[in-house]
Amino acid sequence: MVPAADANSVECAQVTVHLPDSIGETETRRETDAQATGAWGEPTTVLLRCGATEPGPTDLPCYTIQGVDWIVDSPENDPQSAILTTYGRSPAVEVIFSTTKLTGANVMEDLADAVGYLPTNGRACTSTEDLP
Repeated sequence: MVPAADANSVECAQVTVHLPDSIGETETRRETDAQATGAWGEPTTVLLRCGATEPGPTDLPCYTIQGVDWIVDSPENDPQSAILTTYGRSPAVEVIFSTTKLTGANVMEDLADAVGYLPTNGRACTSTEDLP
């Protein structure tokens, strides 16, 4: 696993020490060999990298789960996976997970506590209800 560009940040160290032992009911945490990363499942169904580039404004779906905003993307070359990226946190966390084993809600809920240690940068998800 390759660490993200800002993996050596103090903020990512906080995330790493607070990562959950499991995601969902069946995916248990595994050891990784890269700084500020996490992996769950056997075989691996969830991969996390802290220290990713913070995303700018986007038209991708954005959800707030337990106080953490997440952008959701689906890779074109793998319809059975999804990519979650924190929005409004510095540095960002990127999570790739198998949609055949877990839902985005499972992953976002189970990671919210650990990711909540990242400072906010003033950006947040918006909805049409937020428009003037």
